[in-house]
Amino acid sequence: MKFASVALFLALIAFAYARELQLAEPCDEDICKAPMCRCSSVNIPGGLAPRDTPQFVTLTFDDAVTVSNIATYRSLLYNRKNKNNCPIGTTFFVTHEYTDYTIVNELYNRGFEIALHSISHKADQEYWRDASYERLMREIGDQKHQVAHFANIPINSIHGLRSPFLQMSGNTTYQMMASADLTYDLSWPTIKYTNPGLWPYTLHYQSIQDCIIPPCPTASLPGTWIIPMISWSDLEGGPCSMVDTCYYNPGPDNEEGWFNLILKNFERHYLNNRAPFGFFIHEWYVRINPGLGRALTRFLDMINNLNDVFMVNANEVINWVQNPITVDQYAKRQCKSWTPSQCRQTACNGITGNHTEKIYYMRVCRNCPRVYPWLNNPLGE
Repeated sequence: MKFASVALFLALIAFAYARELQLAEPCDEDICKAPMCRCSSVNIPGGLAPRDTPQFVTLTFDDAVTVSNIATYRSLLYNRKNKNNCPIGTTFFVTHEYTDYTIVNELYNRGFEIALHSISHKADQEYWRDASYERLMREIGDQKHQVAHFANIPINSIHGLRSPFLQMSGNTTYQMMASADLTYDLSWPTIKYTNPGLWPYTLHYQSIQDCIIPPCPTASLPGTWIIPMISWSDLEGGPCSMVDTCYYNPGPDNEEGWFNLILKNFERHYLNNRAPFGFFIHEWYVRINPGLGRALTRFLDMINNLNDVFMVNANEVINWVQNPITVDQYAKRQCKSWTPSQCRQTACNGITGNHTEKIYYMRVCRNCPRVYPWLNNPLGE
């Protein structure tokens, strides 16, 4: 009965949203101004010159956080600092199934950003393409509460979304984000705006971004930021939104080839309009390509020693775009701070999943759930 009432409530909200949506109009830069609004554009925020603009590098990892991949994260990321002596930022787009929430807590306590990538991560493109507002609230809106609960991290520290398989649901994705109080989406690739790159923007007005994986938003949807996934070029010039989709690549053991490929794509940003450089990848791909892993370490060592390049999380990029300051000012600003969150590590063995016949195992930072958490019951109550 409780869930039926919730479903009815969500349906009414979705109907109200559908009635209120208006087609987005071309952007008016005289009206659309920071910090709440920005037109989709390759222009540097604040009218800064490239030499005065911080070059942000956003390294992100997708999917479950587990005992299998934490070794990579610890060796690659822990104790790294930017040249201004502030800790680096990285964003983890976390899925629910198989995630060890005690490790999510560890990553948060290291200063890394935890973001959302759905509860089910269902391997069905149409499931996400045609998703209703209600479905997205169950997959994403509920996951925000789920991650905060089981990892024992502040819910207001969760700001971002990456749609599974980069498959947006058109306007519906951003209606859900507004309801779930999410700040930004990092799911939308561009192959048109790479040189110069497209800077983050809001959906108050019509987007100029190319629609690679439709449906893309068409309505005026204030309050949500888009961080474009500016595609890399592989060895033959083909576009790749994520590093692991670069078809023509140097091969698993070619460290020098991977380093040169990374550097070539980075310099297209750094020597141009300094749009944020995204390094979007899955940890397993680093693990099975040792040459890439060594090249990535070299690249991070290099940029961590440049005065005008900063490894930051995705939400920090939005914060700067809302209030752009010069690279000199940025380098001197106070480092980000956070309050570590306690974790009472609990191993939950043999939990039944009501959605399947499988038996699950979890590690959480509080009491074990009664049943395996899933859609319609994200806390397993």
